Amino acid sequence: MNSQPASILVVDDEPDLRTLYELTLLREGYRIDTAGTVAQARELLATHSYDVVITDMRLPDGFGMELLHDLRQQQRPERCLVMTAYGSAENAVEALRAGAFDYLTKPVDLKQFRAVVASAVQGTEGVQPPRAATGRPGAPGTASRIGGTALERLVGESEAIRNVKQRVAKVARGMAPVLVRGESGTGKELVARALHENSQRAAGPMVAVNCGAIPEALLEAEFFGARKGSYTGATQDRAGYFQAAQGGTLFLDEIGDLPLAMQSKLLRAIQERSVRPLGATQEEPVDVRIVSATHRDLAADVQAGRFRQDLYYRLNVIEVVIPPLRERREDLPALCRALLTRIAHESGTTAPELTDSMVQAIAAHPLTGNVRELENLLHRAVALGDGDELHVDCAVSSVTSLPALAATAPLEASAPAAALVPEPLPRDLQGWLDQQERSILVRALQENHFNRTATAARLGISLRQIRYRIARLNISAPGDNHADEDA
Repeated sequence: MNSQPASILVVDDEPDLRTLYELTLLREGYRIDTAGTVAQARELLATHSYDVVITDMRLPDGFGMELLHDLRQQQRPERCLVMTAYGSAENAVEALRAGAFDYLTKPVDLKQFRAVVASAVQGTEGVQPPRAATGRPGAPGTASRIGGTALERLVGESEAIRNVKQRVAKVARGMAPVLVRGESGTGKELVARALHENSQRAAGPMVAVNCGAIPEALLEAEFFGARKGSYTGATQDRAGYFQAAQGGTLFLDEIGDLPLAMQSKLLRAIQERSVRPLGATQEEPVDVRIVSATHRDLAADVQAGRFRQDLYYRLNVIEVVIPPLRERREDLPALCRALLTRIAHESGTTAPELTDSMVQAIAAHPLTGNVRELENLLHRAVALGDGDELHVDCAVSSVTSLPALAATAPLEASAPAAALVPEPLPRDLQGWLDQQERSILVRALQENHFNRTATAARLGISLRQIRYRIARLNISAPGDNHADEDA
């Protein structure tokens, strides 16, 4: 590795600010050049190479975006940080979409300035981290050492999944927020982990949050932390998700389920890179990369007033769309083999043989639950199979027993014509959905003898999620106060 310190070009038209940035970075051990105009910056770039370019958005003879476009067009390796005026969210988003590594809001907080520059430097090739950054998470080489694991679990060679892998590998290197879209069960969290593991933040934490599983009254404390005594039961200071993800990635799953009031607070945290714990008077700086996911059409939610437009544009700087399993059926054999290998490893047995007839039987069904449903199907086939070979009959019985596919299962020839008549539409959609969810939860709890941990694992949700749903739907179990006989 080259032992020389990282070299940085700072472009700003205000002499006092240039001097402030220069002195700050010199103390960190970097080599610094400065320029006051686009023309001066281009002259320096024509004769020198840098590790990082920091440029103001507005300059006397042009815009910092022009330098960013120059770097991209010439395929130069410099990472670009763009400084924008306070409140210019559109400029920051435009810069990130154009390929900027990250942005800073003026007036610049020097502590945040040093952290963002160190983050940019640590991902460059052949550069020694400065003294203040040595040993921090995300040092060069970390991503290549531990990165790839989640990408390898994105099994398949179809064009659709190859496009996803290529996009993940490309956008993982920056700091731009990423929105992962896809149906339930397609592997959105797996894509988020691949983004984290292949970034310069790979050695830092990744904190995954299901936004739909947190009671609204607890959202602020869960996200931003709380001080002792800030609410009943707060007996000590506690960190929130932002603090827990410091130096790493915060994955916000089902972001569309956040209520509007919390969306406003989340927007401020993302813009200001700081949070105020519940009961605190001062904000705390945070250094996290935001990756969010949803199965909903957020653009439609924006139009309907259910989701803030400004937050949508902040989160959707780069979009990764995961195709449903029905659009990449050619990946089924490889997916089945990978899942069977994992199931066998978890159970301590030998992976059973996958027959062509079983693959054909699986492919004949709609697989509306995507990869999650496929994994469930294979678990059942292994449990009900004989010996080391999975039989077609076993797989078919497993598939057709799934509630999600009951409506699409082929009807028997003797079925009465009345079965073809669709059920009337519900007058209260939310009430009908709650009733269906309650029925499923009660049934699953009964089958697992009201063991909530086992029930949560059976339904593919977390213990916190099932506790929240049980409370919301007023489900009681034997031994609870006010036990409900229906449960």
